[in-house]
Amino acid sequence: MKYLITIVGPTAIGKTSLSIALAQHFNCDIISCDSRQFFKEMKIGTAVPSPEELAGAQHHFIQNKSIFENYTVGDFEKEAIAKLDELFLTNDYVVLVGGSGLYVDAVLKGFDDFPEIEVLVREEVTSNYEKSGIRYLQTELEKRDPNYFEVVAKENPQRMMRALEVCIGSGKPYSSFLNQKKNTRNFTPILIGLEAERSLIYDRINKRVDIMMNEGLLAEAKDLFPHKDLNALQTVGYRELFSYFEGEISLKFAIEEIKKNTRRFAKRQLTWFKRNEDTKWFDYLANRNEIINYITRLIHNS
Repeated sequence: MKYLITIVGPTAIGKTSLSIALAQHFNCDIISCDSRQFFKEMKIGTAVPSPEELAGAQHHFIQNKSIFENYTVGDFEKEAIAKLDELFLTNDYVVLVGGSGLYVDAVLKGFDDFPEIEVLVREEVTSNYEKSGIRYLQTELEKRDPNYFEVVAKENPQRMMRALEVCIGSGKPYSSFLNQKKNTRNFTPILIGLEAERSLIYDRINKRVDIMMNEGLLAEAKDLFPHKDLNALQTVGYRELFSYFEGEISLKFAIEEIKKNTRRFAKRQLTWFKRNEDTKWFDYLANRNEIINYITRLIHNS
């Protein structure tokens, strides 16, 4: 039997350190499932594990792509499953860690089978977005699919455009196509969630943003500013600083917006991950041995 030990939870909760502890205990590799950490040009703003952390266990899918590549969740699913097949040849365990719910689900369940959408529908959605901005996408998606609207990254126009295209083109909510296709997997998932009081999560997020700024996030964003329209850069931590560079807001306000939008992102992460009743939740300060013992019991009883 092969086991994929999967660690989920909101940003800044401590998933990286737990994943390394588990990888060292079970003597296995780590697959990163953070859709922002794939890109090698985005290091500080995505909280990529430190060199010391990366040296603690073999990691895969961290800074392995460029922002100039068109990399989708479907691409990730194929590459991650291929890597898992390879790793499971010589080990019964692999750790999967990340806060990107859609990408975690793609590995555990498979990428969903969506209907083909007419080009005219796609062009209409794109045209309306270009004329009316992101507010159009938010308003239409909330009306047509409130369930998906609750968990989607509301600052990510590409993801909302895709969902809206499916809603309009199929006449059905985008969420109705999620998790329909059952893919066979050659592993048993063990899901571990890390959580804390919301006020504590928010405090950790605020402190992390301050650390990022001290480590050079402003300069990193400045280097990426000429490419601000790329899909990979439509993300918290960069978008707000781009607005500062364009003279729309002050630096102080941009930093506060990063904190606020990251807190909102953490709330959506929890909403997404809490839907899975198979996840065993632990306090972020839980003793590592308590978590290891829980995993070991599951393995022995399976």
